Amino acid sequence: MSRRQRQAMVERKGSRLSLVRQCSLLDISRGSVYYRPTPARAGDLDLMDRQYMKTPFYGSRRMKVWLRGQGQPVGRDRTRRLMRLAGLEAVYRRPN
Repeated sequence: MSRRQRQAMVERKGSRLSLVRQCSLLDISRGSVYYRPTPARAGDLDLMDRQYMKTPFYGSRRMKVWLRGQGQPVGRDRTRRLMRLAGLEAVYRRPN
């Protein structure tokens, strides 16, 4: 049984077993039950897409610097995640 299927089996309310016990029995972490991902802001992705069209050779480090110059408080990890979500990848000559 996959992890997602086991997570779907957890009953948040109305169960006689606590969440801790359910997670223990299903062999999943409690953090995965409580975690709710936050969606990316559309403005950030749109801004990155427009810049990517102008400079497709920008990687996550350079894109971070450019976004900070535009007044966006981002770090490299967030920039990498946003680029991955948008399907953006730096275009440059790779070794071999």
